[in-house]
Amino acid sequence: MDLEKQLKAIEALGDDHVGTASDTPLRSDAFDLSDIEKIALIKKDVHNIMQTLGLDLTDDSLKGTPTRVAKMFVQEIFSGLHPDRKPKASTFDNKYKYNEMLVEKNITLYSTCEHHLLPIVGKAHIAYISNGTVVGLSKMNRIVDYYAKRPQVQERLTIQIVKELQQVLNTEDVACVIDAKHLCVNSRGIRDIDSSTVTSEFGGVFKNPETRSEFLDYIQLTTEF
Repeated sequence: MDLEKQLKAIEALGDDHVGTASDTPLRSDAFDLSDIEKIALIKKDVHNIMQTLGLDLTDDSLKGTPTRVAKMFVQEIFSGLHPDRKPKASTFDNKYKYNEMLVEKNITLYSTCEHHLLPIVGKAHIAYISNGTVVGLSKMNRIVDYYAKRPQVQERLTIQIVKELQQVLNTEDVACVIDAKHLCVNSRGIRDIDSSTVTSEFGGVFKNPETRSEFLDYIQLTTEF
């Protein structure tokens, strides 16, 4: 394949941003390696990238970077890939018979765009109507954090949060709206520092325009980042 064809193939791949499913695309052997083994391999890869860029890895400021990045990938920003790290969301009987909408808004969200591995920073807003059970408020934050800590597209993240809470609460009546800035838009490419992306997923009664409007009135998307 000549250089022109190679460049066209790379450009076509770079423009293929369409998600294929609501599940994060993982290989069947994704967890065959331990965290320590993954860190060792990623450390070598980061070292090679920095070496290729011409950086002096003997410099005191840079020599520890491959290890730091490898640990960050495995133990922090992509830690939500491992199912063992899914938060346990205990539910409780709705003994106080609260049958109205419960809204948890302005949940801080840090994720990573899977197309350029740059940060996504924003807020998630969640609502549900009890079907007899309730979940601890902090568990909603933990669910957002778990699914955010993986390479993501915002549409998939929004759907995953709703699906998880629907399963935990045994109800379809769950909604989520995310308003976030993507640094792949803000700091590269078009470099539009003011734009943000809003996604939503409405289940059950939230598909009803009145219920949906009530939720959107509660959250009033006026948050500044």
